[in-house]
Amino acid sequence: MIGSGIFVSPSGLLERTGSIGMSFVVWMACGLLSLLGALAYAELGTMNTSSGAEYAYFMDAFGAPPAFLFSWASTLVLKPSQMAIIALSFGKYAVEAFVIECEPPEIVVKMVALLAMVVILYINCYSVNLATSVQNIFTAAKLVAVAVVILGGVYKMFEGNTQHLQVPFKGTKYSFGNIATAFYTGLWAYDGWNNLNYVTEEIKNPSRNLPRSIIIGIPLVTVCYALINVSYLTVMSPLEMMTSEAVAVTFGNRVLGAMSWLMPLSVTISTFGAANGTLFAAGRLCFAASREGHLMDILSYVHIKRYTPVPGLIFQTLIAGAMVMYGTIDSLIDFFSFTAWMFYGGCMVALILMRYTKPNYPRPYKVPIIIPYFVLVISIYLIIAPIMDNPTIEYLYAALFILGGMLFYVPFVHYQVKTPFMDGLTVFLQMLFEVAPTSTILE
Repeated sequence: MIGSGIFVSPSGLLERTGSIGMSFVVWMACGLLSLLGALAYAELGTMNTSSGAEYAYFMDAFGAPPAFLFSWASTLVLKPSQMAIIALSFGKYAVEAFVIECEPPEIVVKMVALLAMVVILYINCYSVNLATSVQNIFTAAKLVAVAVVILGGVYKMFEGNTQHLQVPFKGTKYSFGNIATAFYTGLWAYDGWNNLNYVTEEIKNPSRNLPRSIIIGIPLVTVCYALINVSYLTVMSPLEMMTSEAVAVTFGNRVLGAMSWLMPLSVTISTFGAANGTLFAAGRLCFAASREGHLMDILSYVHIKRYTPVPGLIFQTLIAGAMVMYGTIDSLIDFFSFTAWMFYGGCMVALILMRYTKPNYPRPYKVPIIIPYFVLVISIYLIIAPIMDNPTIEYLYAALFILGGMLFYVPFVHYQVKTPFMDGLTVFLQMLFEVAPTSTILE
């Protein structure tokens, strides 16, 4: 769960809530919502232990079309936008380290983000072992950055730097739309609360260990995020936090002195590792969706020597690159969160529906029914409130992407219509990327 969000989200969340008091309320509420959502997912994950997560639950509850829309939206919207956000975060922190008195030029940030994506693409195409080694090494960097911020904040509090915490709710914005988009920003930092459901098959005794890990892990992350925000406020005013594009770098400059370079370095390494992990997963999601017949056949092919899903990786990187060029971190977070919470809400409907349609289905862990109803109501609010308060083009794009999937599902998946030029294109791309179907390679 701890990725680039806590180093990027605090400024946007504070700007949308207007006060440090309300921002802390939203941070805690995001943690609670993530906890309740994860507990509801725990019931779904122990009912169906396949690692498909949302795809499997939609297939169980609603059938093939909604399951297809999830794989479609994940491939074309969720994973690429997730990678674009992390890459832009990497670019901001990498450039911020070399800019002292002014904001880094936007075009430079985008170019650095795109360069990082190309490097990550090469790593993932070159070798599975190299990609996983990069992930393992770089994961430690985010823990170093978190520890430095918390310990630095504790030190500053002992020095008496608590003046920015004196009037917590001054300037609070109570607009429904502002609060909803503030939740988007905060929930981005908590994203990953449902990741255990992708590896349910590999968890020992999931009926006990899945809910236990959720109940222990998510509150710890929530406390950690609260401490990090307090640490930021020991050295920055709320206004300075709102205007800072890289709050952790500003914190490091004011606390670490000659060692201030440690903070941007730790965060850039952390975000690079997070982007690497996102592409690693996205390429395989694309591969799996294509193998099920939900995307072009070429996207399920792997390199004949390196056994990496090269077409899927390139496809995901191209979409993410377009999002980097034409989006900002805040707009992409809204885009991602709006789409994601449609499907999270859909999973709550699936859980409630299966309580009635499959009452005798084995449920090793059973969540109180009030929890999925509560999460469903909040997810509906998170989808509707921002549109009513401030309709923007990103929400329309997200809705059109999801609904547009049916235009492809009906002819190409349901009726399996074949386009005349697709075979020639597939052969050309096979030769270009040196890829083949996995069945051919295994033979």
